[in-house]
Amino acid sequence: MKSLIIATTILLATFSAKAANPSLSQLLSLYYDVKNALVSSDAGVAGAKADAFVKAINNVDMNTLSADEHKAFMPLKEKLSADALAIASTTDLNAQREKFKTFSNNIYTLAKAVKLSTDPVYQLYCPMQKSYWLSEEAAVKNPYYGKKMLTCGNVKETIK
Repeated sequence: MKSLIIATTILLATFSAKAANPSLSQLLSLYYDVKNALVSSDAGVAGAKADAFVKAINNVDMNTLSADEHKAFMPLKEKLSADALAIASTTDLNAQREKFKTFSNNIYTLAKAVKLSTDPVYQLYCPMQKSYWLSEEAAVKNPYYGKKMLTCGNVKETIK
């Protein structure tokens, strides 16, 4: 009987753990792709991934969003789309990195409001740029400087 109670408790805990919405998780994944392209100083890939982000954000199925997700997402949708479009519309790496600052701030706001990933999301800070970014790992790989100052920065927050 005790085993049954423990098993039931574990099962309920597993199902009650809030899962990330796949449409919104895809946005975080594409954001990471843009970030990783900037880390590699690859303006072409950054632009292509930002363009994929714009398409994905326009295809988010509003019917799959909970009320809380909808409330958090709607005020950020146009901002995130504009940020990604600005990155996609240039091959100037410095311009992409500059726009990445607001892109990062806006995706952070969404990540704080709703669950975007079942994995931890790390917010890192670059003191030289006085700017933040999100990462799928705690290791510092700076998108604002790439290879020039790859490890400049530190983890400021972990979103679980």
